Amino acid sequence: MATSLIQFAKKVGLSKEQLIARSAALGFDIDEKATELEDDLAALLSEEFKKEVSDKADTYGEIVSQEMEKELIKKQRKKTAGRHGVKAKDDSAKEEVIVKKGIIEIPDFISVKEFSEKVGISPVRVIGELMKNGILANINQPIDFEIASILAEDLGVKIRRKHSAAESEDIMRGDLEKLLQEDDASILKERPPVVTVMGHVDHGKTKLLDTIRDANVVASESGGITQHIGAYQVEKNGHKITFLDTPGHEAFTAMRARGARATDVAILVVASDEGVKPQTVEAINHAKEAKVPIIVAINKMDKPNANPDKVKGELAEHELIPEEWGGETVMVPISALKNEGIDKLLDMILVVSELLDLKANPNRPAVGTVIEAHLDPSLGPVATILINTGTLKVMDPVIVGATHGRIKIMQNHTGKRFKDLGPSGTALIAGLSKTPQAGDILQVINNERSARQKAEEVSALIKEGKIQNMGMGLGEIVEQIKEGQLKTVKVVLKADTNGSLEAIKQSIAKELKSSDVAVKVIHSGVGNVTESDVMMAAASQGVVIGFHTDVPSQAERMAERHNTEVSVYKVIYELIDDLRKILSGLLEPETIVVELGKAKVLQVFFTGNNEMVVGCKINDGKAEVNSSIKVFRDKEQIGIGKAVGLKLVNEDVKEIKKGTECGIRYKGKIKLQEGDVLEFSKEETRHKTL
Repeated sequence: MATSLIQFAKKVGLSKEQLIARSAALGFDIDEKATELEDDLAALLSEEFKKEVSDKADTYGEIVSQEMEKELIKKQRKKTAGRHGVKAKDDSAKEEVIVKKGIIEIPDFISVKEFSEKVGISPVRVIGELMKNGILANINQPIDFEIASILAEDLGVKIRRKHSAAESEDIMRGDLEKLLQEDDASILKERPPVVTVMGHVDHGKTKLLDTIRDANVVASESGGITQHIGAYQVEKNGHKITFLDTPGHEAFTAMRARGARATDVAILVVASDEGVKPQTVEAINHAKEAKVPIIVAINKMDKPNANPDKVKGELAEHELIPEEWGGETVMVPISALKNEGIDKLLDMILVVSELLDLKANPNRPAVGTVIEAHLDPSLGPVATILINTGTLKVMDPVIVGATHGRIKIMQNHTGKRFKDLGPSGTALIAGLSKTPQAGDILQVINNERSARQKAEEVSALIKEGKIQNMGMGLGEIVEQIKEGQLKTVKVVLKADTNGSLEAIKQSIAKELKSSDVAVKVIHSGVGNVTESDVMMAAASQGVVIGFHTDVPSQAERMAERHNTEVSVYKVIYELIDDLRKILSGLLEPETIVVELGKAKVLQVFFTGNNEMVVGCKINDGKAEVNSSIKVFRDKEQIGIGKAVGLKLVNEDVKEIKKGTECGIRYKGKIKLQEGDVLEFSKEETRHKTL
């Protein structure tokens, strides 16, 4: 048996001439006119190549034909003529290459040829270095960034990953991991902390934000008409701090549920004369679940009945232990009304931020998060954005969730406009095609056309139901447990009384013990299931469980929209039993029939072998392609069939809604007649609810 000489040469990453020269150097003579290679010789050469490359990798260039090497060097010189580089002095040097200086950007995948051109090193040497690392590659073969990094280190070249556009699914889900990834930590620079203020209603959140803004806003930005844009920056001791002026933990959680990273530090405002309230507890649990450090601002210290020690004691019950009591939680007594203690609070924010070592890369295309958005009468769709990394510039083309546009205006809360915005900076932007949602991810794209295409891809995925923006449904939870990917099931627990809450928590701790998967109650409270409960479960990819409570329609709609399971029980052991089934992955799916709608046959156009085309009017609900059909004549079911096609005028469609006349391609044994009633339905596989 024989192997094609050319194919073998390609396999080992050499030309035919290089292969003959290389073989001769190893003591194997191959006729220059030969077209085939004996299999035994091919196998022997393969082993010798690997051994020789491993043993004498540093002199690999000497093995290749000197004339071929010179020719490659000449071509490379022509390509890099006039570019900044370093040339070897001796033209006959066998390792002579033009090595480019500086840091070179490499995409996730690059061909050997492109890599060679970018770094200014001959393809022969690049292929040799690949062989040294046990990789046989030809000049057109792609290599990934990890392999390119190894090559670069061996060749003495500095490279970094080129920031590419995120996938449509990642953009819509708010997946910032890939977008924020940096391979070279040396290019990161310190950025200001981003702070969110949370707490109970009427404990002084808004007054605190107003006091901080009015007294400490960056001097160069003062003046002008103040407007609410949801965020602003202040300056303290030469350091900037970004504050998100949002409605509280609801907005904080809404953004987190969409994957957004909008907060570094949470300020928990607690009134010194009232202490810990239900919303205070909610805010604590939201911040803990987001793994955001908490600084407590004990407000209203000017009140005669202020009792900070009582507040500290109540907070300690929720695992927020003051530093003076041996804990780790910073607590600062303040009076937002009289502007007392504010400087110390800002100092503490800077101290905590320094420990967090917050950094970002300002020298790259911007990635940001939408804090809030609305339709402005004069500017059109506008959004308040926070820059996570990079620098945003006026006229940059961007994609924002399912929206796109070009940045035409950037301005702060005083109305001052500017041309660029760096990490942790906030601004109101205009120039978008439509209004985005809070938590949407902004990313600068190469050009406006690409941004439009990416936005259309995201919109299409949403319409097709392939993207669910928030929580993880019960089916996904069970599936991940089965696959061993999920180790903790997070639960938001609501009950009718405190006694019930404690009984359920004790039962969970006692009955649901597993070395593989655990149940974690991330928030609990007394009362009906609220929208805030659903948001927290969605943000944590958990479930909501109620005991003797109601689920208002608003919470139900939110749960459906965010793909989050909400269930109510009347018996504790049933609740525990179902949780046990989830942990063991035993909650099996069930198949249900979904009734879609009804239609009346108006006319028969075509009759074939088990197939007909009929004209119908949808009288109730809708009809869908591939839905099952029950055929009724004189109110009796006479058979079943399938809607294999739907036409609206001359256009093929996937569904037809009530009140519309259409054409239906019907498949079934029963011959349809005018006046027949068709009932449409489909089967769906659903995981059983808790």
